[in-house]
Amino acid sequence: DVRCSNEFKVFTNIHSATVDPKKFDENSFVDVVSDVCVIPPNSFALASTVEYFRIPRNVLTICLGKSTYARCGIIVNVTPLEPGWEGHVTLEFSNTSPLPAKIYANEGAAQFVFLKGNEEPEITYEKRNGKYMKQTGVTLPKV
Repeated sequence: DVRCSNEFKVFTNIHSATVDPKKFDENSFVDVVSDVCVIPPNSFALASTVEYFRIPRNVLTICLGKSTYARCGIIVNVTPLEPGWEGHVTLEFSNTSPLPAKIYANEGAAQFVFLKGNEEPEITYEKRNGKYMKQTGVTLPKV
């Protein structure tokens, strides 16, 4: 299990901005520091893991949501952690329900599965200078 920290970025449409991954508007989020985060209906929040990861060069890591959150319509999304990556993981919590949903800091939020390869890749995330290498805290999209 991994835990999310108590720092959240909750998505809001208060500024009616267009979501553009190549020109992301940080004003699309409201910062929340709390042990509980309420995600509006059909919206999402970002948080980072309490845990810091150093993924070995021969391991790929996949994140899966916890069943209790899933059964409440809260989906946890994280792209795979590539071989050689390190940092705090930014977690996305999507509230797919028509009601506000709560998530809790410092409690199990997701599970990670570690897949060991038979050999190391020629180019790891670290070697290609990945843009999210050694990230700390909630990290917004980078181009």
